[in-house]
Amino acid sequence: MIYESEHPLVKHKLTLLRDHRTEPKKFRELIQELAMLLAYEATRDLRVAPKTVETPLGIAQGHELLDKIGLVPILRAGLGMVAGIWQMMPAAEVWHLGLYRDEKTLQPVSYYNKLPTTPTVQVCLVLDPMLATGGSAVAAVDVLRKWGAARIKFVGILAAPEGVEVLQSAHPDVPIYLAKIDDHLNERGYIVPGLGDAGDRQFGTG
Repeated sequence: MIYESEHPLVKHKLTLLRDHRTEPKKFRELIQELAMLLAYEATRDLRVAPKTVETPLGIAQGHELLDKIGLVPILRAGLGMVAGIWQMMPAAEVWHLGLYRDEKTLQPVSYYNKLPTTPTVQVCLVLDPMLATGGSAVAAVDVLRKWGAARIKFVGILAAPEGVEVLQSAHPDVPIYLAKIDDHLNERGYIVPGLGDAGDRQFGTG
């Protein structure tokens, strides 16, 4: 299942994010805002239970969230998405996975895994701004599957059709939430027209 946002705010902020003139501070802010908007869509089916609360004027019937959420940013670019989602879900746990793409083979290389021994959450949101070749996303979901995660969703900003196909083929039951699916990958494995290197643009290292 692929969910490509049609929200006007997402479209507007994505355009600002793409602009090569957008400086790192503004770029980070836009990443956070887009992550918040996309996570709103990705969490629409979370389970809730009835809960009664007392207001200043009486008793109200409400709800409380049942599912515990885990945010799993793929280092390093995924880090920028955490802050925005945390504003909405401050109780979410954050578990880091370090994966980088070998620039020669375009294959993911794992270098860091800080998951606990057994799952502590019911829903994992894998966070990575760019779904390019799909290798890192597949590797991250593979790790979470072996860990025992029951429900996994991928939340990204931009994707290439090639990356979407790779992730869907490997894990057809993982929903993919995106701001936009772009045209194609170039020979270096970058999304076109894309926005450049999301990590470099966030951290000012490009």
